Amino acid sequence: MNQLNAKFIISAEKLLQCPDFDLPEFPLLGRSNVGKSSFINALANNKKLAKTSNTPGKTRLINFFNFSDNFITADLPGYGYAKVSKEAQARWQKYLEEYLLNRKQIKSLIQFIDARHDIQKNDMQMREWVEAYNLPIFTIVTKIDYIPRGKQPQVLSNVKKRFAGDVLLFSANDRQYCERVIEYLLNLCKN
Repeated sequence: MNQLNAKFIISAEKLLQCPDFDLPEFPLLGRSNVGKSSFINALANNKKLAKTSNTPGKTRLINFFNFSDNFITADLPGYGYAKVSKEAQARWQKYLEEYLLNRKQIKSLIQFIDARHDIQKNDMQMREWVEAYNLPIFTIVTKIDYIPRGKQPQVLSNVKKRFAGDVLLFSANDRQYCERVIEYLLNLCKN
């Protein structure tokens, strides 16, 4: 199995504070509690690398992680439910748009969808925004271990019907599909 050593680099609120490096970068988009931080921990095989929480909205900055000098993941604040003021949400949105539209290192965005739920309205709004700007993106369906094996192909098919591009399954709990996702990311880095 591919083993990538990963380390936390820095947190940034806005584009001007982001670190300067030449590695391909993958921003992680998704609703609060969809499993973005757990994804980072599973790829790194280190449950304590990225902070996880059962409380939505804990990630409030862009958190950068270096994976063996192969690529960077940027854990973004989740969209959707978060107990913060409208003013704070508007500020996040402005800073995130600036980052997503102007960050030169971005190789592809990754949108996370929770396998246990239908695609939500804010998932569709995010995808429409990304596609309006013609940004590269693929999808990871998280928490697939909660779905019986026989129903997993149906979940995958439903997401593929709604979202263009590649769709990968993932489970942070048992690291199922971890190898496939790492290979996919490393291949993207080469292109």
